[in-house]
This record gives sequence, C-alpha cells and structure tokens, in this order.
Amino acid sequence: MNAPLTETGIEAGIETGIETGIETGSVIAVIGCGAMGAGIAQVAASAGHQVILFDTRADAAAKAIVGINKVYTRLVEKGRMARLDADAAIGRMQVAVALTDMRDCVLVVEAIVEDLGVKRALFAELETLVADTCILATNTSSISVTAIGAELRRPQRLVGMHFFNPVPLMALVEVVKGLATEQHVADTVFATASAWGKSPVHARSTPGFIVNRVARPFYGEALRLLSEQACDPATLDAIMVDAGGFRMGPFALMDLIGHDVNFSVTRSVHQAFFGDPRFTPSVLQQEMVDAGFFGRKTGRGFYRYGDDDNDNDVRPAPHAEGAQPSPVVVSLSSGPGSLHPLIDALRQRFASAGFTVAHRTPLPGAAEHEAPAFHCNGAAIFLTDGRSATVRADANCHADTVLFDLALDYARATRIALSRADQCGDAAYNAVVGLFQAAGFTVSRIDDVPGMVVMRTVAMLANEAADAVNQGVCSASAVDIAMQKGVNYPRGPLAWTDAIGVRQVVTVLSHLAASYGEERYRVSPLLRRKLANLALMPAGARFHA
Repeated sequence: MNAPLTETGIEAGIETGIETGIETGSVIAVIGCGAMGAGIAQVAASAGHQVILFDTRADAAAKAIVGINKVYTRLVEKGRMARLDADAAIGRMQVAVALTDMRDCVLVVEAIVEDLGVKRALFAELETLVADTCILATNTSSISVTAIGAELRRPQRLVGMHFFNPVPLMALVEVVKGLATEQHVADTVFATASAWGKSPVHARSTPGFIVNRVARPFYGEALRLLSEQACDPATLDAIMVDAGGFRMGPFALMDLIGHDVNFSVTRSVHQAFFGDPRFTPSVLQQEMVDAGFFGRKTGRGFYRYGDDDNDNDVRPAPHAEGAQPSPVVVSLSSGPGSLHPLIDALRQRFASAGFTVAHRTPLPGAAEHEAPAFHCNGAAIFLTDGRSATVRADANCHADTVLFDLALDYARATRIALSRADQCGDAAYNAVVGLFQAAGFTVSRIDDVPGMVVMRTVAMLANEAADAVNQGVCSASAVDIAMQKGVNYPRGPLAWTDAIGVRQVVTVLSHLAASYGEERYRVSPLLRRKLANLALMPAGARFHA
C-alpha cells in the first residue's frame, strides 16, 4: 500500500528525491501537447525519464513526438546532440490512450487550457487513478495553485511547475506553492527541475507569481510614457535596448507577445489585486486591442509587419539629435565623500573621450541641489532623480538644466536619453548634446517627463520586486533569477537597486509619487527599511552581499 503524504514530509521514496529530484528513468506524464506540453516532454525525456504524453485532441500527442524528433534531428545536425542520445530520448516517449495509462507515474505535469474549472476536473480525475505518492503539477501561468487544488482530496501534493516558452531554451521554472502544498513536494519538484538543467525558483501562489507580477511596470511605464508623448515607440525601445541593456524594448516585446495576451494578463493581475493602481491597465493598450492591432500575429501593433514577419523595413528609425559641436570646458561639482559610481562611470567616459573634467566645489549650502552635476557652457547636467527637468530647474533657480537617463553601463552604452527644462536655452542644451556625442553616445531627446525612461522603469521594477519579497512571495535572489532567466533582463531588479543605490531608487519613486499624486508610485516598505539601514548599517541597505 502506498504511504501517504504527511504534515511533515512525503513517503520515503520521494523524500530521497528532495536533494536529487525524481529518479532518472521514472515515469512522468505530460497532459496537453501544445507548444508548452511538447517542450516539457522534450526536456523530461532528454533528462532520462520515461514520458507519457496525453491530449484529448486526436493525434496531438503523436504529432508532438514527431515534432520533438524533428527538433532532435536539427540538434544532431548542428552537433549539439549525439544521434544515439536523440534516438534514446525519442524511445522513452509514448502516447497515452487514456488517463488510466498514468497509474505508474511519479509526476504528472498538466499543460492544458487556462481554465480553472477544466484544470480542477482533470486533477480530480487523476487523483482517482495515480498513486497517493504521485506529485501533481500544473503549468498554469495565471491561475491560483491554491484554487486549483482546493477541491482535491489530497491538495498537499499539487504544486505549480511554471515553465516559460520555448521550454527547451528558457531556463526558468517557477515552483509555486499553494496554501496546502507540502514543502517537500515543492522541494522535490525544485530539485527535479534543476536536474533537468533548469534554473528553478520557489514562489508562493499569489497573482502573477513572480515574473508576470514583477514585469508589469516594464510594459505599464512604457505605455504611460507614450501616452504622455515622451517620445515615439521606436525611440523608447531604442533607449531601453541601447542604454538600458534590455534585449527587446517594451513595444517590440508587446507586439511579439500579442496585445490581446499582454493586456489580458495585466487586467488579470489588476483584478486579482483588487484594483491596486500599481497594475492599472493602459487605455492606450485597450484601444490597440479594440482595433485588432495585436502585433506581429495581425501584421500591426505599435509597428507594422510584412507577410514575411520581417519588420526591418517598416519600423521607423528612433530619434537622434543632429550633430553639435562639443564644449571646450567640462566640470563636475560634487559634495564631500566618494562620488556616486554612476556619476564616476560617466566622468570616466568623458575623460576617455579627451575631456579634462575639472572638479568644481558647490556653492556654500548648495550641495544638496547642485551636486553631483556636470557643467558645460552654462548648463547643469543631472542624473534624473524622478523630477522633471523643469521642476528641477525651478528648485535650483538654474534655467539651463538638462537631465540624463540611467544606463546599464555608461562605459558601453551606445545611446543616452536627455531631457531639457522648459527654461533651458538652445545654446546650453546643444552644448550638452555635443558633450555626449563626443563621448560616443547617440543622443535621443525625450519630452520633459518625470523619471525619464530607463530610470523610471527600473525604479518601478525594483519597487515591485521589493514588494514581492516583502510579502513573502519569493526571496531576493529568486526574484532576480526569475527576471533574468524568465524574461532575459540584463540585471535583476534588486541587483540593479544595489548598483544604483537604494537612496536613489527611493528618491526617484518619491518624486514620481509627488509628481503624479498617485498610489501607483508608492514606495515599498522594504525599500524604505533598506534605506533606514544605510547610515548605521550599510550592508543592511543592500539586497545582495
């Protein structure tokens, strides 16, 4: 008789897999043979498991195996897989005629339609067929794991195992615990995913889990910037890629995902958090959906796409300022203490371009609003702190104020975003443009919006990541791994916070909140707690050692 799952652990056969995962060669089932299900089956078979595939659609499972075999063939042709290994992996796959074929499985992974009722019905039937020791896993990306398992006889063995598409290429797996999920079940699935070559992270079952929650500002702030006419989509995408280091800009990515899908996820998260303004959907994206402009799949989104799915000829060029003469004299005002690493990195780039960046002592009592800042031809040049250039010029009583945006790496960035105060004169602004151009940057001017582009987006990503940690959804390391492995961010949001400095992030968010008067930009309590550690315990102000 099979030993039951208990309050303190699972039966001995699976408990030994807590460190090593489910034993290689054991039988795993995948239900649902679309792109996700086929990808999961491929990864499991490649790791040495016997894999049973089942789908209610006629021949879907068999077709999935044929498709996987084609993938293996391409890998063999490219020298990335041995023919013997490919043949062995295919030999470990078989089609299930009915759910009863899964009686001997130790893990069943569901990858069917995102419908709570359908998933509940499937797992309820599976409970009557598989052994009590069999782990049931759902690949849901948006439905509560707690809700899926609520009507099961043994909900403690149900766990989220959320893969990312395409499964064989994307490293992340979110291992999601519902309220009833046994910790050892989650640990076993975590170890199994790791043995399959994935980068798993633990998460608690809350709306959006980690990635779909923390990523919302990447889209939301871009849509808001566009609605405020900060710049056009192509320019904003170029800034996020060339300065921010992201693999794709938000508008190109939304077009790829599909606005119908992206908007639906945002609405789902917003509703699940009872209308939290941090997740408020965009009216602009609603218009895109209403118009049927879903992106690549309809030939039109924020960009137009040809029949060959090549958008190179139809995407407008991002804005770049015309060439301006470089200034002769450049200086840097800074207060006492060490220079902020971001400012110092830019100073070094100017120096590498041949500028002698002279030190300039701030006027008495002016260090708070004047430093650190670069200066040339009467212009004061500040890293954005969340205020608009116009507001900062007014606060500083200095009309010729220009702001520059955050970059992932000022030494390597090819583009920089600038904004100028309404009061700023053309001669002063053009000198700043010439300075950055002489240092090798393509300069894109955006309208004078609070927080600019990269800084605003990164600060909001960090805020959401900090809140996820603060609310026990995941650890700081998990959220950074998830955002890098799941959506290819160049740096985890909390690691980016450490690099920027928690004071800078909190300042940006506070100024955004003051500018808009919205709860959307409220600062996470965890960020405020980190900031309070800065003076007396600097290590406590960081998320990572």
